[in-house]
Order: sequence, then C-alpha cells, then structure tokens
Amino acid sequence: MLKVFLLRHGQTAWNADNNRYCGRSDISLTAKGIQQAELVKEQLKHITFDGVYSSPLERAFMTANIATGAHVKKDARLIEADFGDWEKKTKEEFIAENPLLWQNWMEDPAVYRAGGTGETGMEIVTRVDAFFNDVRQHHAEGNILVAAHNGVNRLYLAYKLGMPLRNYRMLVQDNASITMFTLAADGAFTLEHLNSKF
Repeated sequence: MLKVFLLRHGQTAWNADNNRYCGRSDISLTAKGIQQAELVKEQLKHITFDGVYSSPLERAFMTANIATGAHVKKDARLIEADFGDWEKKTKEEFIAENPLLWQNWMEDPAVYRAGGTGETGMEIVTRVDAFFNDVRQHHAEGNILVAAHNGVNRLYLAYKLGMPLRNYRMLVQDNASITMFTLAADGAFTLEHLNSKF
C-alpha cells in the first residue's frame, strides 16, 4: 500500500491578494508561506519519505524542499492548471469581464476550458492520474510526499472519489495543508485525511 501525502504549496503574494489566480505564473512564497512550509516540516518530522515529488513551479518546489529537506524530483504533470484568460486575475475581475466562461466552467469543467483558452478539467486529471500511475510502479508501498497546487489537487481528488468534476470546489485544501490517501497495488484509492495538519 502506497501512502501519499499531497501537499498544497505555502502562501504566495497572489494567494494573499484576494486569491488572484497564479496558474502557470512562477510566483514564489511569501515570508508567511516559508513559515507555513517550516511548520509542515515540524508536523511531518516523524515520517520517512521514500520519494518527494513536486510541480516544477517555484512555490511548490520550495514548499516540498523546506518541508522535507530531501531531494525533490520535479514532474511537469503536477504543474498548476492552465487557467487561460483568468491567469493573474481575481475571480471577481474575470467574471466581470466574461461571466459565461465561469458559468460554463462551473457547469462542467470536465469539457470546458478554464479561462476560455486553458485546460479542461479532464486534461488536468488525466495528466495527474498518469503521474500517480507511474509513481506506483516505483513505490508499491511506503510514503511519498507530492507538492502541487489547489486546482490540480482538488480536481484530481474529485475524480478519484467519483465526484462530478464540477463539485471539485467542495473540497478544501488550504495553503500548506496535507491531504493523505492510499493507493493499493490495483490502483484502489482511499482518502484518509483531507486538509489536515499532522
């Protein structure tokens, strides 16, 4: 049984700015975000990780590095969603510009593109699921830490839980919080902790 500690990165300046959408923009951690990662390190100090993986974006890589002090392997499949025209804007700003794009995304993100020109929810979960399927080939059991992002994490969790992707926003993952799940040899997924502090 493989135990996955799915970590959302620490706070960025854009998270603090009314949750401005970072997307693919390579925003670093704030001082608070660094402190959050250090708290995660304290929380996880009793756990030995057989592998540590991260999105290639600095905010996730830095969080994983601080939280584990281990060698972190970057994987492009863990990068945040491509939010298209929503990138660098707050939800209030982009809804005011084009409310239909948000309405379509909320109705069915599996098929509609985020921000009109970004990824579909199904494209996102397909690449993240492929990452975890590959990781299971190297880690049939033990513990791994995976540092990624709010959008990809929640969409993947909704998918694995059998929820319609439009319900992904019902799952909360705060900055520097951990969601823990297991993956069995046959790929069976079991959620054990959501948005937790260990």
